[in-house]
Amino acid sequence: QVQLVESGGGLVQAGGSLRLSCAASGRTFSTTAMGWFRQAPGKEREFVAGLTWSDRTVDYDDSVKGRFTISRDKSKNTGYLQMNSLKPEDTAVYYCAAGLAFQNPGRDPGRYSYWGQGTQVTVSS
Repeated sequence: QVQLVESGGGLVQAGGSLRLSCAASGRTFSTTAMGWFRQAPGKEREFVAGLTWSDRTVDYDDSVKGRFTISRDKSKNTGYLQMNSLKPEDTAVYYCAAGLAFQNPGRDPGRYSYWGQGTQVTVSS
């Protein structure tokens, strides 16, 4: 089992930055892929960024490419999503997710086994 707790959300003006954290406990985080997803009101949960279990490959949705950066500090069992140049359309609840050991779920939320509770990000215009 992996327990995930997100933090770092909040209210920011357009053009601003936030850094989300995802603290993992329980089973080691070091052998699981990590993903960030978001869900806006009335919309489906969508992929934002992902990191393979080996940390060798990162993937970003086109809407955030060049603005968001996913990373992980395995020594701290913590993942991050640095969000720069935020736009009002980035407003959503952001979720951290982890896959099973040595698997790479990619962009499909259904393939992730562990989820955090979410953190609200609101970008004002």
